[in-house]
Amino acid sequence: MALVQLLGETLQKKAGEDETVQTSTLTGEGRYVGLYFSAHWCPPCRKFTPVLIDFYNDFKERGDNFEVVFVSSDQDQGRFDGYFGSMPWLALPHSNREKKAELSEKYGVDGIPTLIILKADTAEVVTKDGRGDVTKGPKGQKLPWE
Repeated sequence: MALVQLLGETLQKKAGEDETVQTSTLTGEGRYVGLYFSAHWCPPCRKFTPVLIDFYNDFKERGDNFEVVFVSSDQDQGRFDGYFGSMPWLALPHSNREKKAELSEKYGVDGIPTLIILKADTAEVVTKDGRGDVTKGPKGQKLPWE
């Protein structure tokens, strides 16, 4: 369960709530997970988030082979909750700053927004430019990295 080792046992389901989802439910062959490094204070992030929401919702309507996990760079829980509240996907709990730092270092995230696409079954990197794929990719019948 490479994804569980990478992200931890559980992910947060809704902002301001304690409801969680087992990370293992995201795994599976032919599925993808996008790690979305972002923050409310970042203007390019606030511009890209609605684009990613549209992309996400479009693919979720057709199946369940794509999930996004928000990895926040917000400085406090309140700002995290406010920004995450607009997102339809899961999040690394804001309180898990150590895991956030590990992920940023592992994937060389030096700016936001960054969207890294992983294979859900192996946690292998498919692309570090998921943002570019989402931004330029037309809505289609399959994910750009399939």
